[in-house]
Amino acid sequence: MGNAHWQLEGSAAELYQRYLVPAITTKWAEHLVARAQPRPGEAVIDIACGTGVVARLAAKRMAQGQVTGLDLNAGMLAVARGVPSEGAPINWLEGSALDLQLQSASFDVVLCQLGLQFFPDQARALSEMRRVLRDSGRVALSVCSPIERAPGASAFGRALDRVLGPSSSRIKRGEHSFTDPAHLMTLLAESGFTAVDVETAEQTIVFPSVLDYVRFQLLATPMTVLVKDMPTVDRDAAIASVASETTSLSTPAMLDGGRFTFPQEAYVATAKNSGLSL
Repeated sequence: MGNAHWQLEGSAAELYQRYLVPAITTKWAEHLVARAQPRPGEAVIDIACGTGVVARLAAKRMAQGQVTGLDLNAGMLAVARGVPSEGAPINWLEGSALDLQLQSASFDVVLCQLGLQFFPDQARALSEMRRVLRDSGRVALSVCSPIERAPGASAFGRALDRVLGPSSSRIKRGEHSFTDPAHLMTLLAESGFTAVDVETAEQTIVFPSVLDYVRFQLLATPMTVLVKDMPTVDRDAAIASVASETTSLSTPAMLDGGRFTFPQEAYVATAKNSGLSL
């Protein structure tokens, strides 16, 4: 990426694919797919697939079989369809994780990367995941740990509240709503999954600068609602102010070399479908 500022032009989904996928989500996707170990010939679904990085990695690993990528956001899917893939074919579907319009017992593997925390009914989403899994099928999913475990995100959240008003960080903090590994383990067990295993994993996140991180968060994620109605001049001033405040709340180590570097933690779970009705 170098130290050049990112040129944030294009749709939010295009920006997400261009910048967030290489900076953050590919690292987590590689880890998740390695945990799931999709095998040639299996049927795999990636729920809340975004622009499809997990689905593409699974397809490449399998070589043959069938991968489905499902997301509620049509813009994300439009970008996903335009990114080349290797290996097993991928079918992109628009749909809700809470109401999968798919046949029961039709998949060997369900994947869901950093999506469960955003679902308004997590128990229902997990129930749907179980329903579409074959007996002894498996799920692999990840969620962010508390925001305090990601110092860059924490500094950004506090800066949002100071600059744009109290509760401006609500969406960002919602991304980090899982309190500990037991929280995720309990949800999976209560949804009827067995052999539940949750590990705490960490990746190092690197952005070219604090300003780039803040601009991306406010222009290419759901947090665009905070600035989308502002005139361009006011929006740019708000972004600069949040970046300045984020910098003041960051440690020297996070700002080393002009880049914005910090650890990000997630809980990564694997579990099996017991095949027994609840």
